[in-house]
Amino acid sequence: MTRLDQQIAFLDEADKLKSVLRATTLADGSRAENSAEHSWHLTLYALVLADQAGPDVDINRVIKMLILHDLVEIDAGDNPIFGDLDHAAIAAQEQVAADRIFGLLPGDIAANLRPIWEEFEAAETPSAQFAKALDRFQPPMLNLASGGGSWTDYDVTEDMINARVGTKIAMGAPALWDYARARIAAFFANLA
Repeated sequence: MTRLDQQIAFLDEADKLKSVLRATTLADGSRAENSAEHSWHLTLYALVLADQAGPDVDINRVIKMLILHDLVEIDAGDNPIFGDLDHAAIAAQEQVAADRIFGLLPGDIAANLRPIWEEFEAAETPSAQFAKALDRFQPPMLNLASGGGSWTDYDVTEDMINARVGTKIAMGAPALWDYARARIAAFFANLA
């Protein structure tokens, strides 16, 4: 295969992300969001909410992470955060998927993009922590907009949200967590 053949093969493979359905619905609740839409929406979140990032965050790197972060779902599928998950098995599946998917690229491009995906997964740098915060922030915003969305499907409680998404959001974007937490609390208070 030529270099261009490899690049197009990767891009064709990435198109499959449009067929991976997520648990979260669109803001209007009309249907499930797909993983490609999620990745696009998160890059928009990064552009619009860049002022919420810490001083050491590189927004351009965050955007790269967010556009790449879910490519592994082509093979591993989406794993809803409130589902019953075997995190070690999922991580292993995603590593195999990353090997295959990034392996479609020419070596120099793969060597550039794969570490960005790994950085997001590790969530140790300020940029990765902000990217993870946005990845955890967007679904609750959609669930609030749709009147509960997947929270109803998974019988989610406010405490579950605080534990499973709150810590990630607070680590990378504390003001976004304050914003989300207040709205989540009001949502659950209105259910009572």
